[in-house]
Amino acid sequence: MDRIDLVPRLARVVVIAVLGGFAGVYVLAELPSPAPVLIAVAAFLVQVAYVLPGARPWWLLAAQAGLGCLGVLGFGISVGMLGFVAGSLLLTAAWPVAVLVVAAAGIISLSPDATITTLLIALVIYGLARMIELVDELFTARLELAMAAVAEERLQIAAELNAGVGRSLAVVGRLDPERPEMLGEVLAVARQALADARAAAVDYRSLSLAPDTSSARALLLAAGVEVEVRVGHTEPLGPTGALLAVALRDAVSDSVRHGTARHCLIETSESEDSVRLRVVHDAPRTAVQAAEALSEAQARIVSAHGTLTLDLAPDGRLTVDARVPKTPPARPAAIGAADPATGTPDGASGEAGAGGRPGGVSGRPGAGRFGFGRFGFGRLDVGRLGTVENADSAYRLSVALLAAVLVGFCAKALLRVTAETLLPVAVCLGLVVFLHLRSVRGRHPWNLLVMAALTYLPILVFGSGWLVVAGFLAGPLLLALPPVAAWPLVAGVMGSVAGSAMIMDLDPEVVANLTISTLVTGLVIYGLGTLARLVKELQTARERLASAAVVQERLRTARDLHDLLGHSLAAILLKCELARRLAGRDPERARAELADVVEMAERAVADMRGVSGDGWEMSLEAEAESARSVLAAAGIETELDLSHDLLPPRVATVLSAVLREAVTNVLRHSSARRCVIRTTSEGLSVANDGAPAVGKKPGSGIGNLTTRLAALDGRLTTRTDDGWFELRAVLSLPTGTPVAGRSQAAVGGR
Repeated sequence: MDRIDLVPRLARVVVIAVLGGFAGVYVLAELPSPAPVLIAVAAFLVQVAYVLPGARPWWLLAAQAGLGCLGVLGFGISVGMLGFVAGSLLLTAAWPVAVLVVAAAGIISLSPDATITTLLIALVIYGLARMIELVDELFTARLELAMAAVAEERLQIAAELNAGVGRSLAVVGRLDPERPEMLGEVLAVARQALADARAAAVDYRSLSLAPDTSSARALLLAAGVEVEVRVGHTEPLGPTGALLAVALRDAVSDSVRHGTARHCLIETSESEDSVRLRVVHDAPRTAVQAAEALSEAQARIVSAHGTLTLDLAPDGRLTVDARVPKTPPARPAAIGAADPATGTPDGASGEAGAGGRPGGVSGRPGAGRFGFGRFGFGRLDVGRLGTVENADSAYRLSVALLAAVLVGFCAKALLRVTAETLLPVAVCLGLVVFLHLRSVRGRHPWNLLVMAALTYLPILVFGSGWLVVAGFLAGPLLLALPPVAAWPLVAGVMGSVAGSAMIMDLDPEVVANLTISTLVTGLVIYGLGTLARLVKELQTARERLASAAVVQERLRTARDLHDLLGHSLAAILLKCELARRLAGRDPERARAELADVVEMAERAVADMRGVSGDGWEMSLEAEAESARSVLAAAGIETELDLSHDLLPPRVATVLSAVLREAVTNVLRHSSARRCVIRTTSEGLSVANDGAPAVGKKPGSGIGNLTTRLAALDGRLTTRTDDGWFELRAVLSLPTGTPVAGRSQAAVGGR
């Protein structure tokens, strides 16, 4: 179980321990009288039941008040017991009555010390109860914050896509097949939309190194290379991830270019200010060859104040070691331009400036690429979400309560010193309080040494009145050290207090009181300090969860932009080019192609809406027909063999995305003249007779498809045989109603 899942339980344990310490004071003080002891134990049990979150019935409060009055007025127990009643009242609408209870304690005892003790107990009870409630609220709301962050991200993505790609698709959708003179404008707009979509996909992916790691792993496995991946960094990486992705892609491409590598290690790690990537492979390369292959990546990393080094071992193993700062310099804003973080977007070079709309997806000058303008190098600005204010308030409350209790204990200590030593004692106590509050944010070993000195050395000057400060040392020991070391030290502190009190010839009752108070004070400080840390830990965990959720949403968006919308826009562009070529010699055919373009634009709008949301589905049959049409327009003979069973919507959508990416690769990376698309009960295969040239750098498509299939326990395989390249998506498809097998062929045209 994750530590975060244990936080609410740990908070309750801390509260019960603190309340048990209070109860122990009264139990030990009343030994061996049975009645007062039973009253103290009963008051403890009632207090635990009342403080823990849940229904707080009036009769529990009434029972607690009755036990308090009986113990104080009937059996002479210390009036501090009324602090439990006052603390419980502070949790109700009748909280002003708590002031009367504290005042009554002062009147009964006629002792400032007892009155302060009552007030402190009331504050501690109130603080513990409120802190448990806040811990529960923060723990419950951690998923709500993530969902809110994703919802806000989707709205922003939808706005960005609508402002840029959506506007372009609207222009394409208004194309009139009877007016071929519009074709030039539509072509320019389609090129711009495609460049925008690809550049946006690059930006969304650049938050994380994970997609490129998946792509590299898939490429190496397809080349028969044994791969070992060790991930030691924390996402999101932002531009740092994009820089390291360049080095990873170039190093992996270099290792498989000549087909001689047998093993490759990909390892990441991070320190406080940088992230490191190591790629080790055994492909025989000279140092000069390796340097040439990685020269572009090295230049980009160096320009971002990072380093990239190569080490060629005597056994032929090459180690590529790249280090990049976690916050590299800001990059250029223009889409499609090469920049030191991401380089030229895949397929966007030469197209980004088309259509006369420079400056970004939305067409606004300086709009820049998607995302980093709002999130600051990929870090989630959780301050945008209102629930974070609750976390900040909870932490401030915990620290304020701890400060109030510390000041109260200091006031009790000041009552025990003479007027002559009042000022130096107050200065020393102020230093102690400062050190305690500083320790809340982390372990500070030097603080313990200073606190130990402030605990014992002033005794030589201030006498027995300073012995009450020992509890201030017990609390930090419990906070800073593991239990196996802390508890023996706390026992030693208690023993030192008892020994010092006896040396000073104090009464046995005073010795016992000082010794027990040391433990109780330490428990109170430990409890409040621990709750403050738990709140901070929960707050950090919630922010990380929200940030991780946004990263996953952006990666999903990048996959959909690349696999779905990118394919639709590429198909539109291809059809437009075909219509332009046909306009002079076959106007009727050109009008038919333009009519297809309008239909494709409508489907692309649906794809765009799906990219910025969820819940949309794709039909594998319809996607196969669309693929046949696009391939035929490119002059590729296409054979469809659809023999799969009835598919669940999620499976059909994933396989449709695989088919789109496969067809896009056939069009962009092969010289195919024939393509065969088959579906079976095991999945999907796309084969073509124009195997891509060896040595091309991998794009993001393979990694995207691997991620999609992995979510369904599927896998992606590739095979090259006698000039044919086959991509297969293998799934364990559920059985259902068979779809009638269909075989279709299209040669060249519609």
